[in-house]
Amino acid sequence: MKNYLNRGYDMRETIDISRIKQQEDICAEIFETVTADGKRPLAMVDTYGCQQNEADSEKLRGYLAEMGYGFTQDEFQADVIVVNTCAVREHAEMRVLGNVGALNHTKKNNPNQIIAVCGCMVQQEHMAEKIKKSYPVVDLVFGPHELWRFPELMQQVMTKHKRIFATAKSDGTVVEGIPLRRDGSVKAWLSIMYGCNNFCTYCVVPYVRGRERSRLPEDVVAEARQLVAEGYKDITLLGQNVNSYGKDLDSKTDFSDLLRMINDIPGDFILRFMTSHPKDATEKLFKTMAECEKCAHHIHLPVQSGNDHILKMMNRNYTREKYLSQVATARSYMPDLVITTDIIVGFPNETEEEFEDTISLCEEVRFDAMFTFIYSKRVGTPAASMPDPYTRADKQKHFDRLMDVSNRISGEKHKEYEGKTVRVLVDGETGREEYNLSSRTNGGRLVHLHGDKSLIGQFVNVKIVSSNTWALYGEIEKG
Repeated sequence: MKNYLNRGYDMRETIDISRIKQQEDICAEIFETVTADGKRPLAMVDTYGCQQNEADSEKLRGYLAEMGYGFTQDEFQADVIVVNTCAVREHAEMRVLGNVGALNHTKKNNPNQIIAVCGCMVQQEHMAEKIKKSYPVVDLVFGPHELWRFPELMQQVMTKHKRIFATAKSDGTVVEGIPLRRDGSVKAWLSIMYGCNNFCTYCVVPYVRGRERSRLPEDVVAEARQLVAEGYKDITLLGQNVNSYGKDLDSKTDFSDLLRMINDIPGDFILRFMTSHPKDATEKLFKTMAECEKCAHHIHLPVQSGNDHILKMMNRNYTREKYLSQVATARSYMPDLVITTDIIVGFPNETEEEFEDTISLCEEVRFDAMFTFIYSKRVGTPAASMPDPYTRADKQKHFDRLMDVSNRISGEKHKEYEGKTVRVLVDGETGREEYNLSSRTNGGRLVHLHGDKSLIGQFVNVKIVSSNTWALYGEIEKG
């Protein structure tokens, strides 16, 4: 292990590249086995949750491709089904369990089908045990720390013909060299760090993803350079708290420095990142975003609540005043900055007055978009044991009101774009006839337009002709 500092917890494991080579050798062995009859078997990867899960699924697909599998979205055609799960909210877990239970039908149709469940949900001991006892259809269970061993675990299932569970507790690993199979050719996820040290009282992520581990800057920049060379035009840096990047490294490179290093890569592309924690968002970051011409003028800055008491109970380590000051500083550097946020409604013991503070903060900041959630109790977190006298109906009333505020402000913000010309990156098709292409502005706003699909992956200027709460609609400017 090299280039890492111990910050008071067990050192994370850095997986040597030779061990990844062993996994690649296993992939080759599996390839010979599953393609022996001259046919290519099919795999399906079903992903729930955040962008980091999406990035993990790209690694799973990369390994599966090396093993000889093609891909399908039809569970009845799949010889292997991998369900990559989320643990942030109970609703996501219930969806996963319902869908996994339904796979009984596919297994009856294909008894040799291998079903794997991985990701954050199964890293929780009680959920892994639930699958072991109640979902015999599942052959393989592994947590995020064991993803790099996926070929080895698959081979064990194939050769030992017994269920495999790999969910050992860990501060986490840092792994380079896993093959990737990315979705699409325009947008790319680029993980710069893993895990979280913040321990917000409502959140299970540090328990299932481990402590913060930064990739070395040279590894991140090399991957970014490769993405640009391959033609990707929209690159999003990922971390549970990107603002903490580099704090666990011997290197003095912080997140702002990393942004400048990637910005200096030749090429025409947009550089985005998520997620930022307000306690670590600095003036240096905002200045860097303003000065780096490829860096999107968009920041996702989850506030969670507008009330200081609730923020303290959440262990967020900032105040309402500090958050508002950060917003003002960021906008002073970037007047066109798009700010989005996450808000939890109905945290244990949140009163009417405390909720009103959240409403007033939203009115003051005027977020471009809000991702709002009703509090979801997570086993093992401090908030799960807090008294919570308020009913689901009370919380739903607050949630609906917040959504009304969010939709109104988003609609008003979008209205301001009408008649303006904006530069967008065309990134896909909508399936609609009138506005058949989708695109994004530098600030991440969704713009629908009409044009030939050959424009996908290109930057074009678009005049905005109409809008609604959720999107802008435009016409490509000629010349």
